[in-house]
Amino acid sequence: MQTEEQVIAELLAFIAVSDTAEAAFDRVALQLFAYQFEHNLAFRRFASHRGRTVRTVRTWRDIPAVPISAFKDLTLCCRPPEAAERMFMTSGTTREGVRGKSFHTTLTVYDASMTANFRQRVMAGRGRIRMGILFPTEQAMPNSSLAHYLALAVRHFGTPESHYLIDADGLDEARLLAELAHAEATGEPYALLGASYGFVPLLDALARQGHSFALPEGSWLLDTGGFKGQSRDIPLQEFYAQLATALGIPRRRCINMYGMTELSTQFYDAGNETCPAVKSGPHWIRTRVVDPLTGADVPSGTVGLLSHCDLAHFNMVSTILTEDAGVKVDGGFMLLGRADGAEAKGCSMAVEEFLLAARG
Repeated sequence: MQTEEQVIAELLAFIAVSDTAEAAFDRVALQLFAYQFEHNLAFRRFASHRGRTVRTVRTWRDIPAVPISAFKDLTLCCRPPEAAERMFMTSGTTREGVRGKSFHTTLTVYDASMTANFRQRVMAGRGRIRMGILFPTEQAMPNSSLAHYLALAVRHFGTPESHYLIDADGLDEARLLAELAHAEATGEPYALLGASYGFVPLLDALARQGHSFALPEGSWLLDTGGFKGQSRDIPLQEFYAQLATALGIPRRRCINMYGMTELSTQFYDAGNETCPAVKSGPHWIRTRVVDPLTGADVPSGTVGLLSHCDLAHFNMVSTILTEDAGVKVDGGFMLLGRADGAEAKGCSMAVEEFLLAARG
């Protein structure tokens, strides 16, 4: 049986080598399942209830997916919570503010996952770029995985002139306008990154002041997370159309990141010329679209729930059942939003089954 140190070394090596073969993913996934089965009691009870043990699980597809709502009810980690270097918490926008938790005994694997993926999918061989961050700092929000993600982006890919545009008082409109004007005047590419809802005050400020910009070639935007009641909702087509018009950035350079606290790896699209765009991840994460009750894959082109197997999320559980509806397509999946109707009912029943089994 592997130790945590051996698990970490194996994952870092796997992330560093672009081996997309199914057999390679299975090998690491099964080792990780065995480690989590041994050290994560609640997960072991649930897996055993499903008849999934180290002897019966043959591929990553056999690993039972834990509903993400379970992170709000149970401590799902292999090492004690007090051993964690960092705890990330969900936003608490559902279930009356109850927040799910992910414990990271080390951020080494999370950071390697984020930077390797970001370098390939977002930077795509380009050098550092001046960044404006539409989200609070990591110091202001130490339990936010997004704050840490954005801090990594600035540290590894931003120029020294990169900066934060949101603080306790909200959007710094004067600094924002000055930065956009600087990029337009100098021709220096500029990137804006943040929560999707953070771009709404930007659009409102530009509209209120009658400003629009034509940012130079090489500029881009990255948003994530939806609006979550933090701003007015804007349909996606309109949202990216407004950003493209206000900032002079082609919609293909408006990138949406899909991630969550219960994962350590992010998905990206190739721009938002059409919505919803097709999202995909790196070689250390796999996605299925499933029936929430049976866990079986739904037919291609059929709406189901997204289930992700993220090898980088090693201290918790690597395979989760989300509450997001999606469709499997060539090259990845289309994210359709939060499940409703039959899918939402299936989510609730899946959570009930998990809690019944995991609590013994």
